Amino acid sequence: MTTRIQAIVDQSNAAWEHWNGLGYEKRITQLTQWSSKQDADVAAMVAFQCRNANEHVAEAELMPGPTGETNELYCAGRGLFVVSADADAPLVAMAGQLTAALVTGNTVLLCLPEGFAKSAQQIVTELEQAELPKGVVLAVDAKDFEDIVRHAAVAGVVYAGNREAALKLSRDLAARDGLLGQLIAETDFVSYPVIGSPTYSLRFVTERTRTINITAVGGNASLLELGSGEEAH
Repeated sequence: MTTRIQAIVDQSNAAWEHWNGLGYEKRITQLTQWSSKQDADVAAMVAFQCRNANEHVAEAELMPGPTGETNELYCAGRGLFVVSADADAPLVAMAGQLTAALVTGNTVLLCLPEGFAKSAQQIVTELEQAELPKGVVLAVDAKDFEDIVRHAAVAGVVYAGNREAALKLSRDLAARDGLLGQLIAETDFVSYPVIGSPTYSLRFVTERTRTINITAVGGNASLLELGSGEEAH
């Protein structure tokens, strides 16, 4: 792995915590701002992904716990994803994949071939103009794609293209060292069975639990007073 590629991965990882911590409402606002400058079909796809993410993964779920403790189950981004597509894949497909990865709190390395509808750098510039923080989406040269896919820090690869290339990507991810990276591929640009699923955003998140012990800071005085009455005579 070259020093240059490692530097790109490090830059993306450095941006992840802040982006993941912004919350769904802020991320949706920024992505909607970006989509407002795009063609109607791309804007509709961005809205579709944001709406589904907001419905299926944005809200934390309160879980039962011991007295004096609150537990919340919530979804967080998995980390770093590579988003790629064939030169003849529709822009709307790539936009759907990119949006799903970003709205759920992940950072993205955008790797598009020469001849794609827009260059990766053009898309990154447009996103930064919509106030996405620098480093959340980085453009990567297509010649570095295979090396980046093999990097252990990559949580998954999101690909729009033909089935044969998707199978090769799946084998490459399975063969790498470290944690198994997932492949999220769309090869049907007529019915969009993958990107068009209302629960597509679930592929980009991991579940976490947040526990708050309110008695530790005196938050529940009535509970603390139990058993503290006058001593019996």
